[in-house]
Amino acid sequence: MPKITGLWMGIIAIIIGILILAIPDAIRWILGIGLIVVGILAIVRR
Repeated sequence: MPKITGLWMGIIAIIIGILILAIPDAIRWILGIGLIVVGILAIVRR
């Protein structure tokens, strides 16, 4: 599993910010998918 460095966090934040500005409804999708991914990673790492 690759580590997410500061550069990648910045790139991801910019992309998500643009998506939220372009598609306000995307915030629900992004949060939902993000929570699912975090949950899966937490289970897999156990």
